[in-house]
Amino acid sequence: MRSTRARELRRNPTDAERHLWVRLRQKQLGGFRFRRQQPIGAYIVDFFCPEAALIIELDGGQHDGSDRDAARTKWLEERGYRVLRFWNNEALSNTDGVLLAIHRALTLPP
Repeated sequence: MRSTRARELRRNPTDAERHLWVRLRQKQLGGFRFRRQQPIGAYIVDFFCPEAALIIELDGGQHDGSDRDAARTKWLEERGYRVLRFWNNEALSNTDGVLLAIHRALTLPP
């Protein structure tokens, strides 16, 4: 069921996801491979770098202060993943800054 939903999400990305994916795909960021709309446990994460156990989530306004997002992040972190969250508008308007933050997380120790 999650894999079907993940495929659906890959076919219909948000503008921010599409915009960021252009810069993350094909190992463009430091040679790290990313997957998009990756099922992990009961969740589907926006972007996932298995090599660094790094998850990138892009959030719209509906996520502001979301208890569900906090619980999701906690669950993922308890399993050894690092989670970076960015606002959709940040990914669209400050792409280079978002990519720099992601690159730092990939190359610096946690």
